[in-house]
Amino acid sequence: MSTTLAKKETVSRKWYVLDAAGKPLGRTAVKAATLLRGKHKTDYTPNVDCGDFVIVINASKAVLTGNKLNDKYYRHHSGWIGGLKEVQYSKIMAEKPEFAMVEAVKGMLAKNSLGREQLTRLRVYAGEEHKHGAQKPEAWTQE
Repeated sequence: MSTTLAKKETVSRKWYVLDAAGKPLGRTAVKAATLLRGKHKTDYTPNVDCGDFVIVINASKAVLTGNKLNDKYYRHHSGWIGGLKEVQYSKIMAEKPEFAMVEAVKGMLAKNSLGREQLTRLRVYAGEEHKHGAQKPEAWTQE
């Protein structure tokens, strides 16, 4: 029995919709990262981008468990002295919930060109509506 390895030219991509309403932010991000990487496919190959497109809706209704809304911070540095910026997750979830979901998924992908390419197939929307109806996305139902 031989092992089949996927090639970039032969990968078929599908569109999936994930609903984040009432679900933990991290759990939804794990499912999105798995679909983006293609780990749910039988012909998964780690060094080939064989993942699918993912649409996350209701990102504003995703929940952070415990006391994370007050204790968790998004931190980034400008590179200059004293350039550390901190934003509390309660503010991020109120103003830009899409950003919180993208950052969570981004942290779960590879830190190389393959991960950056996979992240371009992620679409996140704060509300119920999305503009990708023409692609006929399927609802991801497997938990």
